[in-house]
Formats: sequence, C-alpha cells, structure tokens
Amino acid sequence: MEKQAFVASLMAGGCAGMCVDLTLFPLDTMKTRLQSQQGFYQAGGFRGIYAGVPSAAIGSFPNAAAFFVTYDCTKSLLGRGGEAGRMAPVNHMLAASLGEVVACLIRVPTEVVKQRTQASPSSTTYQMLLATLREEGVRGLYRGYRSTVLREVWIPSRSFIHTILLH
Repeated sequence: MEKQAFVASLMAGGCAGMCVDLTLFPLDTMKTRLQSQQGFYQAGGFRGIYAGVPSAAIGSFPNAAAFFVTYDCTKSLLGRGGEAGRMAPVNHMLAASLGEVVACLIRVPTEVVKQRTQASPSSTTYQMLLATLREEGVRGLYRGYRSTVLREVWIPSRSFIHTILLH
C-alpha cells in the first residue's frame, strides 16, 4: 500500500468514525442506561447525557483509523495474487474481519470506560478508567473483547457467506 493511500485511509476513516460516534453519543448513553441493572433513572436518566464522551472522543479516531488502515492494507496484500477478480469478495471479507479484530483492540477498552461512565454519571471518564485499572487491571479494560470480535466478525461474515452461496 502506498503512503498516500495509507494516509487517506487513516485520516478519512478516523474522521468518519469520530463524526458518527460523537453524533450518536446521546442515543448510545440512553441505550446504556436503559440496559443498566439499576434502571434508567437510577443510572442517570436524561441528565449528564454526554457522560463518558471523552472516552468515545479519544478512542473513536484511532479505532476507525485502525480498521480502515488494516482493511486497506490487507485488501492490498490479498489482491496481489493472480486470482484477485474471482477472490475479490473473499478478500474483502477477510480484510474487513482482520480490520475489526485490530480495531477492537482500541474499541473495547474505550467502550468499557464509556459505558461504565454512562451508567454512573457522577464519575468522570478518568475516574472510571482508574477505578477499572485498580479493581480489575488491564484485563478489565478488555472485558468482552472476544464477544465483541465475534459479533463484529462472525455475523457480517455469515451473512456474506449466505449471500455468496445463494447467488
């Protein structure tokens, strides 16, 4: 992959991801609070709707950038073989899957901190990060990594495979 394409993937992916995440943040907060064991109003209700936004803002750009850079680099490497035309759909699926695995290395810790802050709006993002590290260590930041990767990779891949087989 050439440097110009790398920079384009990095910047475009990062900016797009950040715009989407920050635009939809209030809806994400409401969803998290609705799913909270303590109930919507006990988790903060409509107050502090932007609780946890620093975590989302900090993690959003590198998360999306990591996905697109990994996706484009993998697609470029896989496309070098002579079978690029026939294998293009599989190459896209593999590249996207690897992109999700890499992006989840960034996404999961930021999601853990963000969701915990959303469910406890009296705490700051930094306080929640420190509490997680103190109580659970770095492993606590990656709680749910496997299930997130499974969700991000398996379900779209399964749909893709069904589409290929049906056509």
